[in-house]
Amino acid sequence: MFDIMIWAGVALSVSGLIGLLWCIVRVMRARRANLSDDELRAVLKAVLPFNLGALFLSVIGLMLVMTGIALG
Repeated sequence: MFDIMIWAGVALSVSGLIGLLWCIVRVMRARRANLSDDELRAVLKAVLPFNLGALFLSVIGLMLVMTGIALG
């Protein structure tokens, strides 16, 4: 039972990490494109919700892993 909780937490954490890496790559591409300040801010505004969502997903996954380990 708790093994399922641990592996589900691992899956959530990995998906959150992939989301964070996507956000980093997206911003790096925008910086390399030599966009104007307004265009770069628009890209950052678009990436911010995904960044926060990925961070939230990763934290929830780590909490599931810790809960599964503590209860198992």
